[in-house]
Amino acid sequence: MNIILIILVFGIIVFFHEFGHFIVAKINKIKVSEFSIGMGPAIFSFGKGDTKYFLRLLPLGGYCLMLGEDEEIDDENAFSNKSVLTRLLVIAAGPVFNFILAFLFSIILINQTGCDPAVLYQVVDRGPAYEAGIEPGDKIIEIDGDKIYNYRELTLYMELNGKHNPVTLKLEKPSGEVYEVTVTPRLDTDGVYRIGVVGGYIECKGFGNNIKYAGYELRYWVKATITSLKMIVTGGVESEDVMGPVGVGGVMNEVIEEVKEESESTAEAVKYIILNMLNWCILLSVNLGIMNLLPIPALDGGRLVLLIIEGVTRKKIPAEKEAIINIIGFVLVLILMFVVLFNDVKNVFF
Repeated sequence: MNIILIILVFGIIVFFHEFGHFIVAKINKIKVSEFSIGMGPAIFSFGKGDTKYFLRLLPLGGYCLMLGEDEEIDDENAFSNKSVLTRLLVIAAGPVFNFILAFLFSIILINQTGCDPAVLYQVVDRGPAYEAGIEPGDKIIEIDGDKIYNYRELTLYMELNGKHNPVTLKLEKPSGEVYEVTVTPRLDTDGVYRIGVVGGYIECKGFGNNIKYAGYELRYWVKATITSLKMIVTGGVESEDVMGPVGVGGVMNEVIEEVKEESESTAEAVKYIILNMLNWCILLSVNLGIMNLLPIPALDGGRLVLLIIEGVTRKKIPAEKEAIINIIGFVLVLILMFVVLFNDVKNVFF
């Protein structure tokens, strides 16, 4: 049962990404030859109009194959014969739809679990924040000059801050008074550097607040994903902390089992499993959207770069040269996927 839920999460994310390419292509009268969810042998397929639809065995990835996508074809409805702007919109639609999915799921999640504004409901007695004059009810609005909206942004920043480095906070009191303090984290009894404040989730009243905090939720995951990518590039994380689909699936399975054990009834377990799956959908959808926007050949970001170059120079890149660039990028992506898969297997089984 757990594996079905995990596959469903990956399937939803991939479907929405490819559906973005598909629907924008259809709106612009581009022929879509194949629309596939999954890779490998087909386990189900049907045809409608010019398009064949496939559900494939391996629940990793998918594709939306458009006529004239990788070659010049004498057909007005071929991808290659559309304007640069149209092709930009079609390629960008995949990642954009991932962000839309994350936003919609965030609305549902916040409606059920509440939101976490950066308001402090507890300040630890004689801790660094207490000594700096911070009080319960104060709202953090900036950390070292960066605006924040969620309490988790403070938690994320503290994890990446370098332990005992001083942190400058701008806060707002319930009266509206804004003030600024510098706080130096202190080693806690559990061996973690903290400033001695506590925030958390509260009920998010009203649909307007659900929309607002769904936007903040999306912003938080985009920020966390970009920060994680920077740390991977700069060597700020260990290889054990980098996970691919297998590793993520393993963690999701652990979370499901924990929910089952801690729930007092089947109904409660089902509710919290669904909420956890929604949270994973948000996280993974944002990750997929950002990863696809990286300027790597074969990914959407790489293709967008080529289209922008074409738009600026007003010279179309020959299809055969673009195909070579994409093949090189595809091979690099496959190598990266193999390395991540190897790392997943090593972390899960060894």
